[in-house]
Amino acid sequence: MPQPHSTHWGSFLGEVTAAGLRVTPRAADPEPSPLLRNVPAAVDHAARVRRPTVRRGWWEDGPGPDDRRGRDGFVEVGWDEVLDRLAGELARVRDAHGPEGVYGGSYGWASAGRFHHAQSQVHRFLNLAVGGYVRSVGDYSGAAAQVVLRHVLGPSELVSKGTVTWDQVATHTDTVLAFGGMNLKNSAVGAGGISAHVERAAMTAAARRGAVFVNIGPLRSDLPDGIGARWLSVPPGSDTALILGLLHTLVTEDLHDRDFLARYSVGWDSLAEYLWDKDAGWAAAITGVPAGEIRELARRAAGGRTLVTVAQSLQRAEFGEQPVWAAVALAAALGQIGLPGGGFCYGLGSIGHYGRTRVAVPIAAVPQGRNRIDLSIPVARVADMLLHPGKPYDVDGRRSTYPHVRFAYWVGGNPFHHHQDLGRLSRAVRRLDTFVVHEPVWTATARHADVVLPATWTIERDDIGASAFDPVMTAMHRLVDPPGEARDDYAIFAALAERLGAGPAFTEGRDARAWLEWLYARIAKGLADEGLPAPSFDEFWAAGELELPQVEDRGGIIGAFRADPVGHPLPTPSGRIELFSETVAAFGYADAPGHPVWLAPTEVPDPRHPLWLVANQPSTRLHSQLDFGAHSLAHKVNGREVARIHPADAAARGIADGDVVTLFNDRGACLAAAAVTDGVREGVVQLPTGAWFAPLDPAAEHPFCVHGNPNVLTRDRGTSSLAQGCTGQHTTVQLARHEGPVPPVRAHEPPV
Repeated sequence: MPQPHSTHWGSFLGEVTAAGLRVTPRAADPEPSPLLRNVPAAVDHAARVRRPTVRRGWWEDGPGPDDRRGRDGFVEVGWDEVLDRLAGELARVRDAHGPEGVYGGSYGWASAGRFHHAQSQVHRFLNLAVGGYVRSVGDYSGAAAQVVLRHVLGPSELVSKGTVTWDQVATHTDTVLAFGGMNLKNSAVGAGGISAHVERAAMTAAARRGAVFVNIGPLRSDLPDGIGARWLSVPPGSDTALILGLLHTLVTEDLHDRDFLARYSVGWDSLAEYLWDKDAGWAAAITGVPAGEIRELARRAAGGRTLVTVAQSLQRAEFGEQPVWAAVALAAALGQIGLPGGGFCYGLGSIGHYGRTRVAVPIAAVPQGRNRIDLSIPVARVADMLLHPGKPYDVDGRRSTYPHVRFAYWVGGNPFHHHQDLGRLSRAVRRLDTFVVHEPVWTATARHADVVLPATWTIERDDIGASAFDPVMTAMHRLVDPPGEARDDYAIFAALAERLGAGPAFTEGRDARAWLEWLYARIAKGLADEGLPAPSFDEFWAAGELELPQVEDRGGIIGAFRADPVGHPLPTPSGRIELFSETVAAFGYADAPGHPVWLAPTEVPDPRHPLWLVANQPSTRLHSQLDFGAHSLAHKVNGREVARIHPADAAARGIADGDVVTLFNDRGACLAAAAVTDGVREGVVQLPTGAWFAPLDPAAEHPFCVHGNPNVLTRDRGTSSLAQGCTGQHTTVQLARHEGPVPPVRAHEPPV
């Protein structure tokens, strides 16, 4: 009988048949994600980790920095043996170095379930059994924007992301200036699951009404077909220059909303003074967009309801704070912030939950306990921390120092997907005493670990799928048995906590089922507090899903601010939109001054590396998850990831569709299959992330990935001193047709 389940990219019914696991999308989803086709491959795949496995050097020689990490052999051991050894090592590090010696990495999407949520499990364990851990703050997808928007609009995401709904776009918007586009592959995914994908229908409805969508970026595919989108093909990293040129036109033609700027913002005069020489001609020289077209676009934006959106991709680049801040300034100059379907919305189209109405009841989470130390690093600076303990660095007005971490515990993430310059990351993890991961499959992270504990995947356990921005809560029924000796993260941590004297504190006497009932009871209480009935847990479990009430849309925080900026100020120092921030200016950062500015990229194409590389998110999987799934494999060529190249760049190099090509720079190289298309800007090559890192020689300082992972090429540098975010979206490369034998791809085969 089909049973309900959920992933980050959609809910479905699963049923085991003679042919394997059959997945049927939720009937009420108007446009199910094709990523669901990857799920059946997770059943007992050859890449699964089946038994506790330990790196030979760590097992035989003990903990310590080791250059063999990533290329050493492994041995399988029993659960009791490995847990005893691991508990002893955690106790050693805790007692000798304190919780400051332990890093709780665990960055990643992991499961859509609220209980078997990997980060919650490992952080609770480290807090209760170790006393705390060094944590990460921010995320790879949005760290630069998160920091700058906190200063410009306030710390609440509801004033930057929750400002516009898709229904408003369909009904009210006349023009969408989509810097970085709004690609459906990104909005198909949202943490905790999505019950219905609505983005294409909303954009189509708006286009039929006459709305114009402008896709600003180097890739045509960043807005969907069928909406008549206009493509402004600009070079990577040039968006801020275009925005400043638009602002200059608004000012010189007196199209800006002086009253709005005076009432709702601070710092406009400083920004306006900076704009005096940033005219459309100046912007045209940087972006390649003709000056007349820039002026025409500014006039159109001022002539109707205009929405300014900034994709997360823009801020995943050097000086990534600037296009976000500049886009807020553009929306403020147009005077439409707080109007339905107008103003500014960060990341609309970048994640599935943006543009949706919040759920009216709290979504319960596993309590984390208390971290007794207050040590954190920006998430994308993990290699810096491991390579340079004790080194000072600047972030968001603070001078901090990297702690000396000896033990990294990673659960539910794959840093050898998310991080940049994988050769550097390989060198960094070799500095650890011990590196432990829980993994269902043999990712590159598992291959670099000392201890690999086989974890279940979502379809092998019961859970509850829920999100603060989706009205359907799903009973995630276990669909198949786990392979080998795989265990849930919770069971692993409960056993470790017992060995460290924290078993009762960690479990509170509950098994996994009791925890699910505990979580559900809190959601049911939220319903009761709203005067709404809630079925019993058993009734919910049998029904498979429960619809949750949504907040009635009255414009939210930003709407209230527009209606009464004095009575409902923004959570900023001035209570208004900070186009100039005294706080940021006081930091004194040359790479992040007090208002948005144009800062030219420091790594640009040159004769040795003449092409921009755009390393964006894949359309065939969520990050690197289920890279071996049917949908992911169907879009590779002979098992290799596809690089998209403009016809002129391909012709200059003698490259044809399907050729194996090498992308390379001073950090490394990778192979890919060529796809020649005019959907990318000339001078740009696009290679998505997520192909499992497969170096030809794991010991090489500059890795050569035969599978097509672009993060062997990307630069491990922070966006600026303000946010220290990820800059993995852009780098520069050379491209050549691969000559000679083509190495096989064995990324999805186990190492032992």
